[in-house]
Amino acid sequence: MKSLPRFKTLYTPFEHDIGEGWDVYPRPQLKRTSYLPLNGSWQLSVLRDGREEPLGSIRVPYPPESRLSGINRTLGKGEAWVYRRRFTLPEGFNRGRVLLHFGAVDQTCRVMLGGANIGSHIGGHLPFTIDITDHLSDENDLTVLVEDTLDPDIPYGKQRTNRGGMWYTPISGIWQAVWLESVPCAYIRSLKLTPTLDSITIETDGGAADKCVAIHFEDGSREVCYTGNRVTIPIDAPRHWTPEDPYLYRFTLTCGEDIIESYFALRTVSIEKVQGQAYICLNAKPWFFHGLLDQGYFSDGIVLPASPEGYRWDVQTMKKLGFNMLRKHIKTEPELFYYYCDLYGMVVFQDMVNSGSYNFLIDTALPTIGLKRGITHTATPRRRKLFEAEAAGTVNMLHNHPSVCYYTIFNEGWGQYDADNVYTRLRALDPSRVWDATSGWFAEKLSDVSSEHIYFRPLKLKTSPDRPKVLSEFGGYVCKIGEHSYNPDKTYGYRMCETPDAFAEAMAHLYRDELIPAVHEGLAACVLTQLSDVEDETNGMVTYDRQVVKLPFALMHGLSAEVFDAFEHTMKP
Repeated sequence: MKSLPRFKTLYTPFEHDIGEGWDVYPRPQLKRTSYLPLNGSWQLSVLRDGREEPLGSIRVPYPPESRLSGINRTLGKGEAWVYRRRFTLPEGFNRGRVLLHFGAVDQTCRVMLGGANIGSHIGGHLPFTIDITDHLSDENDLTVLVEDTLDPDIPYGKQRTNRGGMWYTPISGIWQAVWLESVPCAYIRSLKLTPTLDSITIETDGGAADKCVAIHFEDGSREVCYTGNRVTIPIDAPRHWTPEDPYLYRFTLTCGEDIIESYFALRTVSIEKVQGQAYICLNAKPWFFHGLLDQGYFSDGIVLPASPEGYRWDVQTMKKLGFNMLRKHIKTEPELFYYYCDLYGMVVFQDMVNSGSYNFLIDTALPTIGLKRGITHTATPRRRKLFEAEAAGTVNMLHNHPSVCYYTIFNEGWGQYDADNVYTRLRALDPSRVWDATSGWFAEKLSDVSSEHIYFRPLKLKTSPDRPKVLSEFGGYVCKIGEHSYNPDKTYGYRMCETPDAFAEAMAHLYRDELIPAVHEGLAACVLTQLSDVEDETNGMVTYDRQVVKLPFALMHGLSAEVFDAFEHTMKP
């Protein structure tokens, strides 16, 4: 047995919800009343050389490597996980078809019901669904066989076997919710919502031909009935979604026997020039996006907080500090995270999850000394196919979320290949968002923005009048709070601040002496590193366990206000 290294055990404020926290309906934009969670206690074995070794009960959906799973064990070379769970359906649950949903399973899996193979999946970050109707019985034995070799052809993010520094503990297995849903034989398989500033277009796949949409307003509901799979509905006196006013329109869609609850928002994203400089516009108005790098790691469940409250806390706390954007860094989250961003008004700049082997010399050392163009990696046909399929799946999953305004394809050259052609193919899937082809360096010809990372020199950006100037990473200042630090012996970051007071002073200088002048020179968005500490990294606004906010709210909110004031001043003729 291969045990994980021993680091400081850190507890978050969200652990009181363990057991039921993830039983909340996991898909807020396509919600039905029929819902049966399969989280909680499963039996876990490790498969090695054809033999199973029982490990006991695991708490799903936490990955086996996490403390909250009850296993706290990594997957060794040549090993696989075997999950088992028995379930029965409540009386009257089956209305025609029964669907089995997995939020995410890392890295490849095979699913069996009653001994029959019913489906498989490759990729550890996206949801998938299996129709299990024809395999159901009175008592149902569900088995999930999971393999994870950290195959670099499959997008893997910040996981690394030899964790440390900017690389984190690898996870495997089931790490998002598992649930059952009953649907009529003719049901809506997918829902696509495309807004303008005064209308919403609703597209569906599947279900009966005749449909009715009831949009719920504060003074009542408006019903629109139609036939087909697409309808555009004008909205009178439209209220636009912004970080300051994140207004959501709730609606019910009835399609024969299928009834779903959902929501949409009215907002657009575009790029326009103001006084000769391109800016990102929200609802046709230039907007400054003041953001944080958000890795999405927690000390309790590693890649998953103890409960959805962890996501809610992150979003609301960063709003209180004055931020209006999170750059979700090479990780895709459960849809509840994006729902909270929609609900509370936090813009998301979403990264695609990287694949390919990392090369320190090419990807980090040479760019740090100034070689930032003309280098790329090669990719096998398999890696290309898997990366672009997962990127397309990410775009499809997030299309309906108004908070998602921006996509990053490649970050700092990690796994980068053929960037111009990949940008062209992916951007065609959703031209309604901004696309950053190469965040940091190794820019080719095509991208919607000019995207730079600056850590070890003053914040002076390249001239870029035709593209919005995005400082997609900066800062990285370390303030280590010893009793709330995962690794007492090692610290990773870009400038050391010995005390919270020193951290506050350094941040004030960074903003007032460097960032605000950059705003006056045409900066459109910035991403400070980072939201939280993660394992060795102690450069977060908050500690890894979310117990300590390192900067006074008044200070950081005040600095944010100064940034927004500088931007508004820059917009004036």
